[in-house]
Amino acid sequence: MLPIVEFAMIGIAVVAPIVMQDFITVYATRVLILCLFALSFDLVWGYAGIMSLGQSLFFGLGGYGIALLSRDWNVASILVVLPVGALIGLVAALMIGGFLLVGRHPSSMIFVSLGTMTGAYAADRLVRGWYYVGGQNGIPSIQSMRIGPYELVEGPTFYYLVLAILVAVYLVCRWLVRSQFGLVLAGLRENEERIAYFGYNVEHIKLIVFTLGGAIAGLAGSLYAFHESFVWSGMLGVVMATQVVLYVMLGGSGTLIGALAGTVVIEALNFWLSNTYQEIWPIILGVMLLLIVMFRPGGLVSFILDGHERVGSFGYMGRGDGRGST
Repeated sequence: MLPIVEFAMIGIAVVAPIVMQDFITVYATRVLILCLFALSFDLVWGYAGIMSLGQSLFFGLGGYGIALLSRDWNVASILVVLPVGALIGLVAALMIGGFLLVGRHPSSMIFVSLGTMTGAYAADRLVRGWYYVGGQNGIPSIQSMRIGPYELVEGPTFYYLVLAILVAVYLVCRWLVRSQFGLVLAGLRENEERIAYFGYNVEHIKLIVFTLGGAIAGLAGSLYAFHESFVWSGMLGVVMATQVVLYVMLGGSGTLIGALAGTVVIEALNFWLSNTYQEIWPIILGVMLLLIVMFRPGGLVSFILDGHERVGSFGYMGRGDGRGST
């Protein structure tokens, strides 16, 4: 069922701007960027079991980094800003992951969760009081991203650019989690001690996945900054970090496609309820999310996909006759 769901979602995403109004296309572009952000968290938590409650830190740093690059150096080429945004997220995740995950003793989930959340909170407070990056006002009026002389403004063109990047990153992540490395990740999530007993360096594997998740989050943050033409301290804070947790929990962690589905559903409900029930829409949305998480712990994708999709099929490994299935 997984390929069917994937092709269906891609097909809907491709034709959506043709039937949607322009302002909805702009909103849908923002949702696709948030899908990329959710993908980074699902890779870290859903597969490696690392509860990164500060994933917004890498998202916000990527956005602030390219905003400063655009403002102070007048650089807006897509060939520069997107790699730089991803690199900022990667380096930040490598530094924080090196501190939280690599050590003489394995780090507990609580230690990593609180450590990443503290980093996001500290960055939020720092940015709010730092005049150079705009303080509480953020950095407004970021110039449009460019491909050569062509400016990428919000609309169908920007939408399809983000969709192409999202599909490419999704395919890379899907290949990774379906590889033998992904099998190690699945084992790491289910029983870390046994994976260590088999001789794998658990801390280094966690650091690799954590760093990759930071790079994807930084890429999403840079796209978000250019699309909104604005960055602010909230991109780094715990509210955004909690938001991405809800995306993945609702859609179904450890499936990749669940992170995308959860993001689309929450943002669609957010858009509809905020316009229909302006005074009580947060309560309605909160109750709906709570009920789904309580009664369907596997998320929305559990209605369609089997539980084994969290691990998948890894083909054959040679054992004598070369036909031994893993």
